Amino acid sequence: MGKGGDAKIGRKASASSGKVQKYTWSEVKEHITPEDAWVVYQNKVYDVSDWHEHPGGGVIFTHAGDDMTDIFAAFHAQGSQAMMKRFYIGDLIPESVTHKDQRQLDFEKGYRDLRAKLVMMGMFKSSKLFYAYKCSFNMAMWATAVAMVYYSDSFAAHLGSALLLGMFWQQCGWLAHDFLHHQVFKQRKYGDLAGIFWGDLMQGYSMQWWKNKHNGHHAVPNLHNSTAVSQDGDPDIDTMPLLAWSLKQAQSFRELRADGKDSPFVKFMIRWQAFTYFPILLLARLSWLNESFKTAYGLGASTENAKLEMQRKGLQYPFLERAGVAMHWAWIIALSSGFGRFSVAYSLMYFFTATCSCGLFLALVFGLGHNGMATYDASTRPDFWKLQVTTTRNITGGHGFPQFFVDWLCGGLQYQVDHHLFPMMPRHNLAKCHKLVESFCKEWGVQYHEADLVDGTVEVLQHLQKVSDDFIVDMIKEFPAM
Repeated sequence: MGKGGDAKIGRKASASSGKVQKYTWSEVKEHITPEDAWVVYQNKVYDVSDWHEHPGGGVIFTHAGDDMTDIFAAFHAQGSQAMMKRFYIGDLIPESVTHKDQRQLDFEKGYRDLRAKLVMMGMFKSSKLFYAYKCSFNMAMWATAVAMVYYSDSFAAHLGSALLLGMFWQQCGWLAHDFLHHQVFKQRKYGDLAGIFWGDLMQGYSMQWWKNKHNGHHAVPNLHNSTAVSQDGDPDIDTMPLLAWSLKQAQSFRELRADGKDSPFVKFMIRWQAFTYFPILLLARLSWLNESFKTAYGLGASTENAKLEMQRKGLQYPFLERAGVAMHWAWIIALSSGFGRFSVAYSLMYFFTATCSCGLFLALVFGLGHNGMATYDASTRPDFWKLQVTTTRNITGGHGFPQFFVDWLCGGLQYQVDHHLFPMMPRHNLAKCHKLVESFCKEWGVQYHEADLVDGTVEVLQHLQKVSDDFIVDMIKEFPAM
């Protein structure tokens, strides 16, 4: 039965007959799976069960059985509410929401009013001139890296080219990010096409793989999966058994073993994760290339959520994605081989230098954005604003790194908190937005954390070490014979 089946049809018929059905919050909370999903928007209840045709993909099910008012506003253009009418089944009884007191309701009204103020200020309008400059600068980096290989036989020039190419890919990541968040164009198709150029063609990353993963991350940042095999958490911290961001996550693989104990591999990785963190980052791009290739060519999916989305929807732009990935590998193989001049070993050295440096440059920035910040279980997550703010870290200048360099390196994600609150806001407006967000957080006593590149990295490593220490202590308490 598609989209909720006969029961849903009956509820819609009741809603459309003029008699508005009323539901309690506890009733809404009973519908939390993709096959049986209810969501709330501005105190109206919608049944989106089995709606895998949702334009944004499976991310809609991250708020099954919950209020999606604010995450909907963050991700959708004005007028998108019209599409929701066919899913309307009734109204929520506001008095049944007992977990929110008057202060919480006033707080939510406050940040919704702030969003409306930002809209009125024109903060969601992009500067096409700014993005023309960023695109041109990126292509100049790529052309320089290519020229350093084509016109020179110097090892130093080739090494510099590989590192520049790694930085080019990192900067492409931020551009694709902006376009696919629809910060630049109101017409979403234009953003998607630009995302295919900067993602599939220039980086080798599948646009649809990235959107599935990244939309899920924005909806539930730093939320743990309910179980080791579930898919209701943040895919960006689904890093077991290599890294654990809380004691609960470190122990989550026990349920996969018959003896209920940690495997030797898990014990080793969690114990030494503060030391293996950076080596793992070096290999991050290889993993993303692999997942992207599988997605583009239908060879697999990185998560069960992505697998279900591909089975039900398929690729949105199948020809463009596959052609883009194929052309990426064509030009990178030509460049890595020195256009036929390099030996196999020298070609591999060039490719892995560029690839590993890019993984480090990319992961260093978004790792600082969230790693080491608060983590939550899906059942205990706070409201939208507090979730986005407490799980996120802004990056400032300091320790010899000037702010203008941080702004360029991070591509807008130095304002990670502000971006998570307003993901469709163009990066060139985030600095202005930041002052208003900071003031609002102080007014309501919400934690707002910033750190520079050095201090932030130290915080991440200290957090990893603390999880390791807690893991070892708890393991000894639970299995003293060990």
